[in-house]
Amino acid sequence: MRLADVLREEYIITDLEAREKKELLNEMVSVIMVIETELDRDSVLRALLERERLGTTGIGHGVAIPHGRVKGLRDLKVFFGRSRKGVNFDSMDKLPVHLFFLIMAPENSASAHLKVLASISQLLKNQEFRTRLLTADTRSEIYRAIVEAEIRGSVL
Repeated sequence: MRLADVLREEYIITDLEAREKKELLNEMVSVIMVIETELDRDSVLRALLERERLGTTGIGHGVAIPHGRVKGLRDLKVFFGRSRKGVNFDSMDKLPVHLFFLIMAPENSASAHLKVLASISQLLKNQEFRTRLLTADTRSEIYRAIVEAEIRGSVL
């Protein structure tokens, strides 16, 4: 499964305003609910917050990959969000987080969820890729950067 199969251009949020972890998750979930109207907002938020209680998904270098298994979700979905100001996300390196890949998986889909998580983690190791996501002007440019990086194996 490719990232481009589960991340659509409309799933990209270019200018997040929140400054703290819980606010950020609330903001992203609010946007997601406009697109994915069949989901229960509280279930989605609860799944993400429960995962954060186990340990931060702020992996360092200005990146977080919040994720959770959501009751009633049929297919794996990935959303991207960017905060130009940075968010206090309890990141492993204690730095503000600017780039968020939010993964929502059906309750029973461990393998696909882990494969996408690994793919995103691999892409984000590349500093040029992270910079391109930070500096892109539009949702289309961000989407193109992600698709191209995945095709090239993150060698930009």
